Amino acid sequence: MRKVVRACAPTPHDQDDLLQDVLVNLWSSIPNFRGDSRETTWIYRVAFNTALVWQRSERRRMRHHAAFLKTASMTAPTNTQSESHDELIEQLYAAIRQLPKIDASLALMHLDGLSYQEMSEVLGISENYVGVKLTRIRQQLTERLQGESNELR
Repeated sequence: MRKVVRACAPTPHDQDDLLQDVLVNLWSSIPNFRGDSRETTWIYRVAFNTALVWQRSERRRMRHHAAFLKTASMTAPTNTQSESHDELIEQLYAAIRQLPKIDASLALMHLDGLSYQEMSEVLGISENYVGVKLTRIRQQLTERLQGESNELR
């Protein structure tokens, strides 16, 4: 399991998270084990499938992060563009924490790649209103990130 996890997750923190996911999936799928193969083969297959699903979700999450950061940095000054990617992400999450709770949860669901329909079901609002709220949230985050970069000058 560790070999599969190390091969698929880049950082030790991600590796720990992925290993925990693998263990949870193994535990929950024990009743489905038919015994058609050796236990080690079955464990490897569950670990490998879990890692593939994790990688897909990570790629989707990174695409959403990049899109969110691109929107926030389009109007930002050039010195913001020279900051490291990690610092920009940290600033984004700090700005999200300053939002009202519902707006923050909507921004986080968007970063996690949930569809408008899924977000509307979770929050009990229409899909159209989800789009309106996300547009306003992007504007607020852009303004906050611009404000932080102006304070750093």
